[in-house]
Amino acid sequence: MTYLEIDRSNIRHFRLHTAEPVVLAPGEVRLTLDRFALTSNNISYALSGDLLDYWGFFPAEAGWGRLPAMGYGIVSESANPDIAVGGRYFGFFPVGSEHIVQAKTSSSGFIDAGTHREKHAMAYRSFDKVADTPAENDNAMLIFRGLFMTSFLAEDFLREANFFDAAQVVVTSASSKTSIALAHCLRTNSTMRVIGLTSDANVDFVTSVGEYHEVVTYSRISTLDPAIQTVIVDMAGNPEIVAAVHTHFGESLKYSCSIGATHWDQTSHRVEMPGPKPQFFFAPSQISKRSKEWGRAELNNRLDSALNTFIEGSKQWLRIVHLHGEDSVSDTYSQLVAGEMSPEIGNTLSF
Repeated sequence: MTYLEIDRSNIRHFRLHTAEPVVLAPGEVRLTLDRFALTSNNISYALSGDLLDYWGFFPAEAGWGRLPAMGYGIVSESANPDIAVGGRYFGFFPVGSEHIVQAKTSSSGFIDAGTHREKHAMAYRSFDKVADTPAENDNAMLIFRGLFMTSFLAEDFLREANFFDAAQVVVTSASSKTSIALAHCLRTNSTMRVIGLTSDANVDFVTSVGEYHEVVTYSRISTLDPAIQTVIVDMAGNPEIVAAVHTHFGESLKYSCSIGATHWDQTSHRVEMPGPKPQFFFAPSQISKRSKEWGRAELNNRLDSALNTFIEGSKQWLRIVHLHGEDSVSDTYSQLVAGEMSPEIGNTLSF
């Protein structure tokens, strides 16, 4: 049993930790992790691991955290009479070679019924049964489902609030997959003008994706019309960029939404932030709200339909890479933390 474990005090530091074999207790199942995805979204999980209790998903030795990732696991051993060996399931796993779950059957598969998981949203505890044979879009599903869910729900939240009476949405870190997914949802479901902010190095890629009405580099924020009522959705987590947008739009800035931290090494900077105070978007709250209002099945249907449409469109720009082995896991994580991963690459991995 090998796991990627992150130093909770400094996410640049990590280790590959080999744990002792565990004998299954009654009701438990052992899943061998077939493959999983690593994107900048996983780095956001690490950054907010203590704040949002992502480290509580899969407890580790004090000071260390096991990184959650979307994956496919195959039941290799079962002490649960309702769950057969050989079944293939989709859900959140710790980045590692296997995962043990105290399983409780559900309509779609089973949930993690461990006492340490009771406070977590059901979307993060569910393991859904999928076909035993991999499908064409399985890798894309790994890469996108977790981050697309965030983007889908963020757009839903903003639309429900009538975009705070704004006419356009400015999205930072426009090359990130979560930002691209948000732009897609905005253009699909609203008449909002969507502007992507990105670096000089990524402007051609972001333009080619085709999900933004306009692409602007960070150095040219001042070229945007400051009179247009605007919402900013920050995926970068760079206070200087957010402050520049706040300052430029002034009273025209109606709402400031904070989601990601692709520029995570800039988050400790303290700068003056005029205008509305940035509000953190917590996706599980919106999941809970819509699950109650729509029902979980309807929420999943809407999410899956939107995601499948997005995946089809992403085939024009996404290049999926599948890597094997511990060294590949370490190298991919290191590149993501350092911000060195090319935006068109989607990584799936297997131990």
